[in-house]
Amino acid sequence: MKVLVIGSGGREHALAWKLAQSPKVTRVLVAPGNAGTAHEPLVENVAITAIPELIELARRENVDFTVVGPEAPLAAGIVDAFRAAQLPIFGPTQGAAQLESSKDFAKQFLVRHAIPTARYQTFSDATLAHEYVDREGAPIVIKADGLAAGKGVVVAMTRDEAHQAIDMMLGDSGMDVDYGSGGARVVIEEFMRGEEASFIVMADGKNALALATSQDHKRLRDDDQGPNTGGMGAYSPAPVVTPEIHARVMREVIHPTLAGMRADGLPYAGFLYAGLMIDDAGQPRVVEFNCRMGDPETQPIMMRLKTDLADLIEAAIEGRLDQVEAEWDRRVALGVVLASAGYPEAPRKGDPITGLPSAASDDVHVFHAGTREADGKVLTAGGRVLCVTALGDNVRSAQKLAYGVVENIGFDGRQYRQDIGHRALARRA
Repeated sequence: MKVLVIGSGGREHALAWKLAQSPKVTRVLVAPGNAGTAHEPLVENVAITAIPELIELARRENVDFTVVGPEAPLAAGIVDAFRAAQLPIFGPTQGAAQLESSKDFAKQFLVRHAIPTARYQTFSDATLAHEYVDREGAPIVIKADGLAAGKGVVVAMTRDEAHQAIDMMLGDSGMDVDYGSGGARVVIEEFMRGEEASFIVMADGKNALALATSQDHKRLRDDDQGPNTGGMGAYSPAPVVTPEIHARVMREVIHPTLAGMRADGLPYAGFLYAGLMIDDAGQPRVVEFNCRMGDPETQPIMMRLKTDLADLIEAAIEGRLDQVEAEWDRRVALGVVLASAGYPEAPRKGDPITGLPSAASDDVHVFHAGTREADGKVLTAGGRVLCVTALGDNVRSAQKLAYGVVENIGFDGRQYRQDIGHRALARRA
């Protein structure tokens, strides 16, 4: 079997690495890939990103199925194009991917189908948005209504922060947000208290298969300080998601979402990521939807997956997820992201990376994200550069192993948090 993975980040490296472990997979093509995927056994990078060229590649190479990693090609309609060409692909259609590409679409959907979420209003007029903040007060959450690579959210603890966020998102700030055809908009939400968790499932339009739970660390610095990022580390499983809460999320969020999308004429197939806020009473509420695996959650989740990922994706494409199960390593997986100088505002590129492990290990893997190779050297090529992911019998042992490898890796201006997993450790204290 030959498979194609679309994307170039840490999520795609982890997916390609896991797919290459399948006894039925002989080759994994990654388009365009990175310096890490270039050196994985059975994995080959292909320098293609345009959808028509990807379709031609899949035809020419007789690809058995394609997996889409990032959100941008989904929002651009890659799944619709592949299906029109009668090529098997795993991911949501352009219409279904609006759950991520438009926060306003997602909020309207949640309210329409009575799925628990925060109170909100959407604005394209800055004056009205400022007036709303003045009435509501702070803390309050300001979200750019479009794709912003995980960075279009400001959790404003003061009115001044909220007003600055509105001006940035609705003004001529140069903020890199794809607002689509409707122009710049912001979604303003009530601040939800509780603990966040990432709840990711595979969906086939009707059925859902829950993946291992995980928890991301969004803030740049230790103790959840600094700006929001795409994610500075993650671990799996997430202790906050007890068996009772897991059942409640499936009952109150996942199943109603799939039923609602079918009712709206947009059946959902693909990875579905529900970012949740879980309060002290165990009530889960949806913070956001992503129409893909999370990054960096994918890395620890794939480290723990014991089932053949190719089998699961085939079942999803064929609409029979209700007939398969996923088996998980009982151990904890924990990933620490190493980010470049200037991240998240202005990441620097081109710094040489030293100290990467020369030998593979069953218990730790360095997944590449923003990297490229030049003249035999691995260089930084994006904001989040690497995710060092380790397995351990508990959070502390996984943490110790991951940070032991992190300490040996160097590049100028590297940034990383030293407290990944702190919430799980606090729960056990």
